[in-house]
Amino acid sequence: MARDVLYEADGHVGIVTLNRPEVHNALRRRTYEELTGLVRSTTARALVVTGAGASFCSGDDVRELLTGDGPPPEPRLTPAAGALLETDVPVIAAVNGSAVGWGMELALMADIRVAARRARFGELFVKRGLCSDVAGIARLAQLVGRERAAELLFTGEIVDAARAERIGLVSRVVDDDDVLESAVELAARIAANPPLAVAALKRGLRRALDPDWNDLGAWVGTTLGELFATEDHREGVRSFLEKRDAHYVGR
Repeated sequence: MARDVLYEADGHVGIVTLNRPEVHNALRRRTYEELTGLVRSTTARALVVTGAGASFCSGDDVRELLTGDGPPPEPRLTPAAGALLETDVPVIAAVNGSAVGWGMELALMADIRVAARRARFGELFVKRGLCSDVAGIARLAQLVGRERAAELLFTGEIVDAARAERIGLVSRVVDDDDVLESAVELAARIAANPPLAVAALKRGLRRALDPDWNDLGAWVGTTLGELFATEDHREGVRSFLEKRDAHYVGR
């Protein structure tokens, strides 16, 4: 059985590839588990995260994770978010295509984003009657400011790579065929520096800029549990699967 997430070492750089191109690298429970394990166990000095095929990550697999079935989310920081946000290893997202929903969250949890010209970014949670994960609430506002973050979160608008660069969502935009090479080259430059100093700098950035991720994660988990039970969430998922406009009722 093929793994959902692949790992390859290139010197001191670890390359993490979401490997479900047939569904635009949508995330199911197994994908989250493999991603969490790889990030927590890596011995690399820098990580690059990318997607197989033409997409970076289309977010949660709607048919498995957004049905409202099963137990409600636990009131905690999710393990995958915790692994990415708590690691002292620098993480670079090589955004090779669409990064929407939790795919955008994944990109936001990286320290640096290198985007292909075809990349697209969207916080689509509101369209499913849900709130974003912690990165959409905190990291997005850090990068683009509260007002732009509010616009992206409240509307679910998808922005292209050029606009993402203008508003500070990504550090650079490169040709589609060059995105992984550019990200790996940047990661190699970081990995060539003293690893203890780099790790200390990353911890310092967390101390200076980040909220209490565990507290925010608990709020997100509790809130998602409430929103999963709403008619609007069920309508958001049904309309997506049926490829029609949604009709929300506020309950």
